[in-house]
Amino acid sequence: MSSTSSSPADRADAPAGRGLSILLLAISAFVIVTTEFVIVGLLPSLARDLDVSISTAGQLVTLFAFTVMLFGPILTSLVSHFDRKRLFVAILVLFAAANTLAALSSNLWVLAIARIIPALALPVFWGTASETAASIAGPDRAGKAVSNVYLGIAGAMVLGIPLGTLATGVIGWRGTFFALALLSLLMAVLLQIVMPTLERPSRLRLKEQASILKSPFFLANLALSVVVFTAMFTAYTYLADLLERLAGIPSDQVGWWLMGFGVTGLFGNWLGGQFVERAPLRVTFIGVVALAIAIAATVSVADHPLLLAIAIVFWGIANTALYPICQVRVMQAATHAQALAGTLNVSMANAGIGLGAIIGGAVIERFGMVSLGMVAAAIALLAAVAIPFIRRLGRQA
Repeated sequence: MSSTSSSPADRADAPAGRGLSILLLAISAFVIVTTEFVIVGLLPSLARDLDVSISTAGQLVTLFAFTVMLFGPILTSLVSHFDRKRLFVAILVLFAAANTLAALSSNLWVLAIARIIPALALPVFWGTASETAASIAGPDRAGKAVSNVYLGIAGAMVLGIPLGTLATGVIGWRGTFFALALLSLLMAVLLQIVMPTLERPSRLRLKEQASILKSPFFLANLALSVVVFTAMFTAYTYLADLLERLAGIPSDQVGWWLMGFGVTGLFGNWLGGQFVERAPLRVTFIGVVALAIAIAATVSVADHPLLLAIAIVFWGIANTALYPICQVRVMQAATHAQALAGTLNVSMANAGIGLGAIIGGAVIERFGMVSLGMVAAAIALLAAVAIPFIRRLGRQA
Protein backbone atom coordinates (compact mmCIF):
# COMPACT_ATOMS: atom_id res chain seq x y z
CA MET A 1 0.00 0.00 0.00
CA SER A 2 2.63 2.45 -1.05
CA SER A 3 0.71 5.18 -2.81
CA THR A 4 -0.54 6.77 0.40
CA SER A 5 1.41 7.07 3.62
CA SER A 6 1.11 8.99 6.82
CA SER A 7 3.81 11.41 7.78
CA PRO A 8 6.32 10.59 10.52
CA ALA A 9 4.55 13.03 12.78
CA ASP A 10 1.27 11.28 12.28
CA ARG A 11 2.80 7.88 12.84
CA ALA A 12 4.31 9.16 16.09
CA ASP A 13 0.77 9.37 17.42
CA ALA A 14 0.45 5.59 17.14
CA PRO A 15 -1.59 3.75 18.06
CA ALA A 16 -4.11 6.35 19.27
CA GLY A 17 -3.67 8.71 16.31
CA ARG A 18 -4.03 5.95 13.77
CA GLY A 19 -7.04 4.52 15.56
CA LEU A 20 -8.82 7.89 15.70
CA SER A 21 -8.24 8.50 12.00
CA ILE A 22 -9.62 5.09 11.10
CA LEU A 23 -12.59 5.68 13.43
CA LEU A 24 -13.42 8.91 11.61
CA LEU A 25 -13.27 7.10 8.30
CA ALA A 26 -15.57 4.40 9.69
CA ILE A 27 -18.13 6.97 10.86
CA SER A 28 -17.97 8.69 7.48
CA ALA A 29 -18.50 5.29 5.87
CA PHE A 30 -21.56 4.85 8.06
CA VAL A 31 -23.12 8.05 6.71
CA ILE A 32 -22.18 7.28 3.12
CA VAL A 33 -23.43 3.69 3.17
CA THR A 34 -26.64 4.72 4.90
CA THR A 35 -27.20 7.24 2.11
CA GLU A 36 -26.65 4.55 -0.51
CA PHE A 37 -28.71 1.76 1.00
CA VAL A 38 -31.37 3.46 3.16
CA ILE A 39 -33.54 3.51 0.08
CA VAL A 40 -33.89 -0.28 0.42
CA GLY A 41 -35.95 0.28 3.56
CA LEU A 42 -37.79 3.26 2.07
CA LEU A 43 -38.86 1.57 -1.18
CA PRO A 44 -42.39 0.56 -0.08
CA SER A 45 -43.35 4.00 1.27
CA LEU A 46 -41.48 5.87 -1.45
CA ALA A 47 -43.21 3.85 -4.17
CA ARG A 48 -46.61 4.56 -2.62
CA ASP A 49 -45.91 8.27 -2.23
CA LEU A 50 -44.61 8.76 -5.78
CA ASP A 51 -47.26 6.41 -7.21
CA VAL A 52 -44.85 3.99 -8.91
CA SER A 53 -44.46 0.21 -8.67
CA ILE A 54 -41.98 -1.35 -6.25
CA SER A 55 -39.94 -2.65 -9.20
CA THR A 56 -39.76 0.84 -10.73
CA ALA A 57 -38.70 2.36 -7.42
CA GLY A 58 -36.14 -0.43 -7.07
CA GLN A 59 -34.40 0.84 -10.20
CA LEU A 60 -33.18 3.81 -8.15
CA VAL A 61 -30.84 1.24 -6.61
CA THR A 62 -29.75 0.20 -10.10
CA LEU A 63 -29.22 3.83 -11.15
CA PHE A 64 -27.00 4.53 -8.15
CA ALA A 65 -25.04 1.32 -8.65
CA PHE A 66 -24.43 1.74 -12.37
CA THR A 67 -23.32 5.36 -11.89
CA VAL A 68 -20.71 4.12 -9.42
CA MET A 69 -19.65 1.40 -11.84
CA LEU A 70 -19.24 3.71 -14.86
CA PHE A 71 -17.60 6.75 -13.30
CA GLY A 72 -15.85 5.45 -10.20
CA PRO A 73 -12.52 4.24 -11.64
CA ILE A 74 -11.82 7.26 -13.83
CA LEU A 75 -12.75 9.77 -11.10
CA THR A 76 -10.59 7.98 -8.53
CA SER A 77 -7.65 7.92 -10.94
CA LEU A 78 -7.99 11.65 -11.54
CA VAL A 79 -8.03 12.54 -7.82
CA SER A 80 -5.66 9.81 -6.55
CA HIS A 81 -2.98 12.43 -5.76
CA PHE A 82 -5.32 14.81 -3.90
CA ASP A 83 -4.87 15.60 -0.23
CA ARG A 84 -6.89 12.91 1.51
CA LYS A 85 -8.33 15.09 4.27
CA ARG A 86 -9.65 17.74 1.87
CA LEU A 87 -10.97 15.05 -0.45
CA PHE A 88 -12.97 13.35 2.30
CA VAL A 89 -14.40 16.67 3.50
CA ALA A 90 -15.47 17.60 -0.03
CA ILE A 91 -17.16 14.23 -0.50
CA LEU A 92 -19.19 14.62 2.72
CA VAL A 93 -20.31 18.14 1.70
CA LEU A 94 -21.43 16.73 -1.65
CA PHE A 95 -23.43 14.03 0.13
CA ALA A 96 -25.09 16.70 2.29
CA ALA A 97 -26.18 18.61 -0.81
CA ALA A 98 -27.45 15.47 -2.57
CA ASN A 99 -29.47 14.29 0.41
CA THR A 100 -31.06 17.73 0.68
CA LEU A 101 -32.10 17.56 -2.97
CA ALA A 102 -33.52 14.05 -2.41
CA ALA A 103 -35.61 15.35 0.50
CA LEU A 104 -37.00 18.11 -1.72
CA SER A 105 -37.72 15.82 -4.70
CA SER A 106 -41.17 16.30 -6.20
CA ASN A 107 -41.04 13.28 -8.52
CA LEU A 108 -38.98 10.21 -9.41
CA TRP A 109 -36.83 12.10 -11.93
CA VAL A 110 -35.61 14.69 -9.42
CA LEU A 111 -34.97 11.93 -6.92
CA ALA A 112 -32.98 10.08 -9.58
CA ILE A 113 -30.73 13.14 -10.05
CA ALA A 114 -30.28 13.35 -6.28
CA ARG A 115 -29.09 9.74 -6.32
CA ILE A 116 -26.66 10.21 -9.21
CA ILE A 117 -24.72 13.01 -7.45
CA PRO A 118 -23.51 10.98 -4.43
CA ALA A 119 -23.01 7.93 -6.65
CA LEU A 120 -20.22 9.84 -8.39
CA ALA A 121 -18.39 10.44 -5.11
CA LEU A 122 -18.97 7.14 -3.32
CA PRO A 123 -16.37 5.04 -5.20
CA VAL A 124 -13.78 7.77 -4.74
CA PHE A 125 -14.35 7.57 -0.99
CA TRP A 126 -14.18 3.79 -0.84
CA GLY A 127 -11.06 3.50 -2.97
CA THR A 128 -9.15 6.16 -1.08
CA ALA A 129 -10.51 5.37 2.40
CA SER A 130 -9.59 1.69 2.16
CA GLU A 131 -6.12 2.54 0.91
CA THR A 132 -5.63 5.30 3.48
CA ALA A 133 -6.71 3.08 6.38
CA ALA A 134 -4.39 0.28 5.22
CA SER A 135 -1.48 2.70 4.90
CA ILE A 136 -2.08 4.30 8.32
CA ALA A 137 -2.26 0.90 10.02
CA GLY A 138 0.77 -0.58 8.29
CA PRO A 139 1.08 -3.79 6.24
CA ASP A 140 0.72 -6.15 9.21
CA ARG A 141 -2.70 -4.75 10.15
CA ALA A 142 -3.94 -3.59 6.76
CA GLY A 143 -6.74 -6.16 6.48
CA LYS A 144 -8.05 -5.39 9.96
CA ALA A 145 -7.85 -1.64 9.27
CA VAL A 146 -9.91 -1.99 6.10
CA SER A 147 -12.33 -4.17 8.07
CA ASN A 148 -12.62 -1.43 10.72
CA VAL A 149 -13.52 1.11 8.05
CA TYR A 150 -16.05 -1.38 6.75
CA LEU A 151 -17.62 -1.37 10.20
CA GLY A 152 -19.33 1.69 8.73
CA ILE A 153 -21.24 -0.70 6.49
CA ALA A 154 -22.24 -2.89 9.41
CA GLY A 155 -23.14 0.21 11.42
CA ALA A 156 -25.32 1.47 8.59
CA MET A 157 -27.14 -1.84 8.51
CA VAL A 158 -27.42 -1.98 12.30
CA LEU A 159 -28.57 1.61 12.83
CA GLY A 160 -28.66 3.73 9.69
CA ILE A 161 -30.91 1.74 7.35
CA PRO A 162 -33.25 0.33 10.03
CA LEU A 163 -33.59 3.66 11.87
CA GLY A 164 -34.14 5.39 8.55
CA THR A 165 -36.91 2.90 7.84
CA LEU A 166 -38.45 3.37 11.29
CA ALA A 167 -38.13 7.16 11.06
CA THR A 168 -40.13 7.12 7.85
CA GLY A 169 -43.21 6.35 9.91
CA VAL A 170 -42.63 9.51 11.96
CA ILE A 171 -40.94 12.06 9.67
CA GLY A 172 -41.50 10.45 6.26
CA TRP A 173 -38.88 9.40 3.75
CA ARG A 174 -38.14 13.07 3.00
CA GLY A 175 -37.33 13.65 6.66
CA THR A 176 -34.97 10.69 6.55
CA PHE A 177 -33.01 12.27 3.70
CA PHE A 178 -32.92 15.61 5.56
CA ALA A 179 -31.45 13.82 8.58
CA LEU A 180 -28.79 12.24 6.38
CA ALA A 181 -27.93 15.66 4.95
CA LEU A 182 -27.31 17.00 8.47
CA LEU A 183 -25.20 13.98 9.40
CA SER A 184 -23.12 14.36 6.24
CA LEU A 185 -22.46 18.01 7.01
CA LEU A 186 -21.56 17.21 10.62
CA MET A 187 -19.02 14.60 9.54
CA ALA A 188 -17.45 17.03 7.08
CA VAL A 189 -16.92 19.48 9.94
CA LEU A 190 -15.50 16.81 12.27
CA LEU A 191 -13.10 15.52 9.64
CA GLN A 192 -11.87 19.04 8.99
CA ILE A 193 -11.26 19.66 12.70
CA VAL A 194 -9.99 16.31 13.94
CA MET A 195 -8.43 14.29 11.15
CA PRO A 196 -4.66 14.78 10.78
CA THR A 197 -3.24 15.86 7.45
CA LEU A 198 -1.56 12.93 5.75
CA GLU A 199 1.35 12.99 3.36
CA ARG A 200 0.07 13.76 -0.10
CA PRO A 201 0.16 10.71 -2.42
CA SER A 202 2.47 10.74 -5.41
CA ARG A 203 0.81 11.31 -8.75
CA LEU A 204 0.60 8.33 -11.09
CA ARG A 205 -0.38 8.67 -14.72
CA LEU A 206 -3.69 7.09 -15.62
CA LYS A 207 -1.95 4.73 -18.03
CA GLU A 208 0.43 3.58 -15.31
CA GLN A 209 -2.41 2.95 -12.87
CA ALA A 210 -4.49 1.16 -15.50
CA SER A 211 -1.72 -1.37 -16.15
CA ILE A 212 -3.17 -3.50 -13.34
CA LEU A 213 -5.91 -4.37 -15.82
CA LYS A 214 -3.38 -6.46 -17.77
CA SER A 215 -3.43 -9.12 -15.06
CA PRO A 216 -5.90 -11.96 -15.76
CA PHE A 217 -5.88 -12.86 -12.06
CA PHE A 218 -6.84 -9.30 -11.06
CA LEU A 219 -9.58 -9.15 -13.70
CA ALA A 220 -10.94 -12.52 -12.54
CA ASN A 221 -11.15 -11.23 -8.98
CA LEU A 222 -13.09 -8.19 -10.21
CA ALA A 223 -15.48 -10.43 -12.12
CA LEU A 224 -15.96 -12.54 -8.99
CA SER A 225 -17.02 -9.43 -7.07
CA VAL A 226 -19.69 -8.73 -9.72
CA VAL A 227 -21.18 -12.20 -9.28
CA VAL A 228 -20.97 -12.10 -5.47
CA PHE A 229 -22.72 -8.74 -5.19
CA THR A 230 -25.32 -9.73 -7.78
CA ALA A 231 -26.21 -12.66 -5.57
CA MET A 232 -26.32 -10.48 -2.46
CA PHE A 233 -28.55 -7.76 -3.89
CA THR A 234 -30.89 -9.89 -5.95
CA ALA A 235 -32.54 -10.59 -2.61
CA TYR A 236 -31.32 -7.84 -0.26
CA THR A 237 -32.67 -4.99 -2.42
CA TYR A 238 -36.19 -6.29 -1.76
CA LEU A 239 -35.70 -7.49 1.82
CA ALA A 240 -38.11 -4.91 3.29
CA ASP A 241 -40.76 -5.85 0.75
CA LEU A 242 -40.06 -9.56 1.32
CA LEU A 243 -40.62 -9.14 5.05
CA GLU A 244 -43.89 -7.28 4.47
CA ARG A 245 -45.41 -9.40 1.73
CA LEU A 246 -44.01 -12.87 2.24
CA ALA A 247 -43.47 -13.00 6.00
CA GLY A 248 -46.42 -10.76 6.87
CA ILE A 249 -44.37 -8.41 9.05
CA PRO A 250 -46.25 -5.13 9.71
CA SER A 251 -44.62 -2.19 7.93
CA ASP A 252 -43.93 -0.37 11.21
CA GLN A 253 -41.92 -3.39 12.44
CA VAL A 254 -39.81 -4.02 9.34
CA GLY A 255 -37.13 -1.61 10.56
CA TRP A 256 -36.54 -3.75 13.64
CA TRP A 257 -36.01 -6.83 11.49
CA LEU A 258 -33.56 -4.89 9.33
CA MET A 259 -31.78 -3.83 12.50
CA GLY A 260 -31.48 -7.46 13.54
CA PHE A 261 -30.00 -8.22 10.13
CA GLY A 262 -27.44 -5.47 10.67
CA VAL A 263 -26.54 -6.43 14.24
CA THR A 264 -25.54 -9.90 13.09
CA GLY A 265 -23.59 -8.21 10.31
CA LEU A 266 -21.22 -6.74 12.91
CA PHE A 267 -20.05 -10.26 13.69
CA GLY A 268 -19.80 -11.03 9.99
CA ASN A 269 -17.67 -7.93 9.40
CA TRP A 270 -15.34 -9.02 12.22
CA LEU A 271 -15.05 -12.53 10.80
CA GLY A 272 -14.24 -11.20 7.34
CA GLY A 273 -11.49 -8.94 8.67
CA GLN A 274 -9.97 -11.69 10.81
CA PHE A 275 -9.55 -14.33 8.14
CA VAL A 276 -9.45 -12.68 4.72
CA GLU A 277 -5.69 -12.00 4.63
CA ARG A 278 -4.83 -15.66 5.16
CA ALA A 279 -6.68 -17.09 2.18
CA PRO A 280 -8.92 -14.55 0.41
CA LEU A 281 -10.37 -16.91 -2.18
CA ARG A 282 -11.04 -19.69 0.34
CA VAL A 283 -12.80 -17.27 2.68
CA THR A 284 -14.83 -15.93 -0.26
CA PHE A 285 -15.89 -19.49 -1.11
CA ILE A 286 -17.10 -20.11 2.44
CA GLY A 287 -18.92 -16.78 2.45
CA VAL A 288 -20.86 -17.29 -0.78
CA VAL A 289 -21.89 -20.84 0.10
CA ALA A 290 -23.15 -19.64 3.49
CA LEU A 291 -24.95 -16.77 1.72
CA ALA A 292 -26.70 -19.15 -0.68
CA ILE A 293 -27.92 -21.39 2.12
CA ALA A 294 -29.10 -18.47 4.29
CA ILE A 295 -31.03 -16.65 1.52
CA ALA A 296 -32.74 -19.83 0.34
CA ALA A 297 -33.65 -20.71 3.93
CA THR A 298 -35.06 -17.23 4.62
CA VAL A 299 -37.61 -17.48 1.82
CA SER A 300 -38.41 -21.11 2.60
CA VAL A 301 -39.26 -20.46 6.28
CA ALA A 302 -40.80 -16.99 5.88
CA ASP A 303 -44.05 -18.04 7.51
CA HIS A 304 -42.30 -19.36 10.67
CA PRO A 305 -41.12 -16.31 12.70
CA LEU A 306 -38.50 -18.16 14.81
CA LEU A 307 -36.97 -19.99 11.86
CA LEU A 308 -37.12 -16.78 9.83
CA ALA A 309 -35.17 -14.94 12.52
CA ILE A 310 -32.48 -17.65 12.58
CA ALA A 311 -32.16 -17.63 8.80
CA ILE A 312 -31.82 -13.83 8.74
CA VAL A 313 -29.08 -14.02 11.39
CA PHE A 314 -26.97 -16.25 9.15
CA TRP A 315 -27.85 -14.16 6.08
CA GLY A 316 -26.67 -11.01 7.87
CA ILE A 317 -23.40 -12.63 8.91
CA ALA A 318 -22.55 -13.95 5.45
CA ASN A 319 -23.74 -10.80 3.66
CA THR A 320 -21.70 -8.30 5.68
CA ALA A 321 -18.60 -10.49 5.90
CA LEU A 322 -18.33 -10.44 2.12
CA TYR A 323 -17.86 -6.64 1.99
CA PRO A 324 -14.33 -6.50 3.49
CA ILE A 325 -13.52 -9.94 2.08
CA CYS A 326 -14.10 -8.77 -1.50
CA GLN A 327 -12.33 -5.45 -0.98
CA VAL A 328 -9.18 -6.95 0.55
CA ARG A 329 -9.15 -9.84 -1.94
CA VAL A 330 -9.17 -7.50 -4.94
CA MET A 331 -6.62 -5.10 -3.44
CA GLN A 332 -4.28 -8.02 -2.71
CA ALA A 333 -4.64 -9.19 -6.31
CA ALA A 334 -3.25 -5.84 -7.54
CA THR A 335 0.49 -5.26 -7.73
CA HIS A 336 0.20 -1.45 -7.50
CA ALA A 337 -2.33 1.42 -7.80
CA GLN A 338 -4.15 0.29 -4.66
CA ALA A 339 -6.63 3.18 -4.68
CA LEU A 340 -7.67 2.36 -8.24
CA ALA A 341 -7.86 -1.35 -7.38
CA GLY A 342 -10.12 -0.61 -4.42
CA THR A 343 -12.34 1.66 -6.50
CA LEU A 344 -12.55 -0.84 -9.34
CA ASN A 345 -13.79 -3.39 -6.82
CA VAL A 346 -16.39 -0.90 -5.55
CA SER A 347 -17.42 -0.23 -9.14
CA MET A 348 -17.74 -3.91 -9.96
CA ALA A 349 -19.56 -4.51 -6.70
CA ASN A 350 -22.03 -1.80 -7.69
CA ALA A 351 -22.40 -3.42 -11.09
CA GLY A 352 -23.47 -6.49 -9.15
CA ILE A 353 -25.77 -4.39 -6.97
CA GLY A 354 -27.45 -2.93 -10.05
CA LEU A 355 -27.75 -6.30 -11.75
CA GLY A 356 -29.12 -7.78 -8.55
CA ALA A 357 -31.81 -5.09 -8.32
CA ILE A 358 -32.79 -5.71 -11.97
CA ILE A 359 -32.83 -9.49 -11.62
CA GLY A 360 -34.70 -9.36 -8.32
CA GLY A 361 -37.33 -7.01 -9.72
CA ALA A 362 -37.80 -9.21 -12.79
CA VAL A 363 -38.11 -12.35 -10.67
CA ILE A 364 -40.76 -10.73 -8.44
CA GLU A 365 -42.84 -9.56 -11.42
CA ARG A 366 -42.65 -12.84 -13.38
CA PHE A 367 -42.44 -15.56 -10.76
CA GLY A 368 -43.40 -13.90 -7.48
CA MET A 369 -41.55 -13.12 -4.28
CA VAL A 370 -41.24 -16.78 -3.28
CA SER A 371 -38.80 -17.47 -6.16
CA LEU A 372 -36.46 -14.64 -5.16
CA GLY A 373 -34.42 -16.66 -2.67
CA MET A 374 -33.79 -19.57 -5.03
CA VAL A 375 -32.52 -17.30 -7.82
CA ALA A 376 -30.22 -15.37 -5.47
CA ALA A 377 -28.87 -18.62 -4.00
CA ALA A 378 -28.18 -20.00 -7.47
CA ILE A 379 -26.13 -16.92 -8.37
CA ALA A 380 -24.14 -17.26 -5.13
CA LEU A 381 -23.35 -20.88 -5.94
CA LEU A 382 -22.20 -19.77 -9.40
CA ALA A 383 -19.61 -17.59 -7.66
CA ALA A 384 -18.49 -20.57 -5.58
CA VAL A 385 -18.03 -22.70 -8.70
CA ALA A 386 -15.83 -20.01 -10.31
CA ILE A 387 -13.39 -19.73 -7.38
CA PRO A 388 -11.25 -22.83 -8.15
CA PHE A 389 -10.62 -21.52 -11.67
CA ILE A 390 -9.60 -18.11 -10.30
CA ARG A 391 -7.26 -19.78 -7.81
CA ARG A 392 -5.59 -21.57 -10.73
CA LEU A 393 -5.00 -18.21 -12.45
CA GLY A 394 -3.35 -16.97 -9.26
CA ARG A 395 -0.96 -19.91 -9.19
CA GLN A 396 -0.04 -19.29 -12.82
CA ALA A 397 0.60 -15.62 -12.09
